[in-house]
Amino acid sequence: MCRNIRTLHNYEPPATEEEIRASALQYVRKISGFTKPSQANAEAFEQAVEAISETSAQLLDALVTSAPPKDREVEAAKARARAAQRFATA
Repeated sequence: MCRNIRTLHNYEPPATEEEIRASALQYVRKISGFTKPSQANAEAFEQAVEAISETSAQLLDALVTSAPPKDREVEAAKARARAAQRFATA
């Protein structure tokens, strides 16, 4: 899985349209192999991003869970701690 695509489900506050679109963009970039498509492929690229954004938003709206929502700041702190441990110089 692409490391830049983040989990968006079960956070407080919920994922924004911008976060959903950013994840869709990363997904399309990953599977197409383009970070920026040529003019000939730009329309297809953008249509894919829009379609995946819409589908992702529908999925997030439909998902249910009994787990309490995660706090973005707490999860970010955990990620920073993991990164510090992983990349610490010995």
